[in-house]
Amino acid sequence: MRIVCQLPTDDWARVRRRAAWAEAAGYDGVTTSELAHDPFMPLAIASQATEQVALGTSIAVAFPRSPMIAANLGFDLNAQSGGRFELGLGSQVKGHNERRFSTPWTAPVPRLREYVEAIRAIWRCWEYGEKLKYEGEHYQITLMTPEWSPKKAGFAPPPISLAAVGPHMLKMAGRVADGVRLHGFCTRKYIENVCMPKVEEGMALSGRKREALEVSGGGFIATGPDAAAVQEKLDWVRYRVGFYGSTRTYLPVFEQHGLEELGLKLHKLSVEGKWSELASHVSDDVVRLFAAVGDYDDLPRAAAERYGGVVDTLRLDLPDDIDPDQHKDLIARLKAIPSRFEAFQTAA
Repeated sequence: MRIVCQLPTDDWARVRRRAAWAEAAGYDGVTTSELAHDPFMPLAIASQATEQVALGTSIAVAFPRSPMIAANLGFDLNAQSGGRFELGLGSQVKGHNERRFSTPWTAPVPRLREYVEAIRAIWRCWEYGEKLKYEGEHYQITLMTPEWSPKKAGFAPPPISLAAVGPHMLKMAGRVADGVRLHGFCTRKYIENVCMPKVEEGMALSGRKREALEVSGGGFIATGPDAAAVQEKLDWVRYRVGFYGSTRTYLPVFEQHGLEELGLKLHKLSVEGKWSELASHVSDDVVRLFAAVGDYDDLPRAAAERYGGVVDTLRLDLPDDIDPDQHKDLIARLKAIPSRFEAFQTAA
């Protein structure tokens, strides 16, 4: 299994230290998320502080950026890091696109598929000298001159992973992406019964093998050095489950476990504005459906039980002051958990 951790995006002075710390402990990658800050700039800093770890956006919001902008950022990060960049993209929801980014909204699944295809066409132009001619319904990108073309990087194009929640996005991601990033509000049963069948449908359409597709996320981790620290993280997950579970969109996850009444109760509380009461209705048993729970010694067992065989990559964010030897041992044990993903196939 691949293990990654999150880089700070709000304090660039910490990025170099955190990235080097992760590499020394044996992590496979470091990632950034697009929330209050840009996700690409910290990865540029991390690329100069490391030599081996993968560098990925998890995720960058696609539609407010032209595919040309995303392609340029990804190409440069890949070149400057020695071929270590991984581009994670997501559509975001309609309200954020229209009212936060002032970006016109159209059906996200076909548009994001074109977005991926357009980026790959641009990368093939730059790296392999193909004529740039991408003409879709949403994107038409056909102009590229030597003045605007970066020199060949000498590396395979970066893999592209897509955040996917709904069945149509899951199927499309399985068909065209190199990886699928699942929402945290998932249980193992939901991944096995709902998410992966749709992903596999998409893979079958393009004749792709599961070993070349990375599946990441799909839950939470609650860990710490002792029982008190684990309980604190468990309560944090409890709140997240209550928060996400109050949205009717996620009711199908509860339905897999016969917990429809809990979902409806949480939704009712949210409508009434009783946000502080949500977590109190989520039992420990329910929390454990969504998370691997255990102290540092027990976490590998819990993670194998919760994620082994269905998820290939987990994000684990630990405190900077963890004992270095204990840290390395924990990461090594987690990486030993079997997964189906073997390697990206992005050379063509």
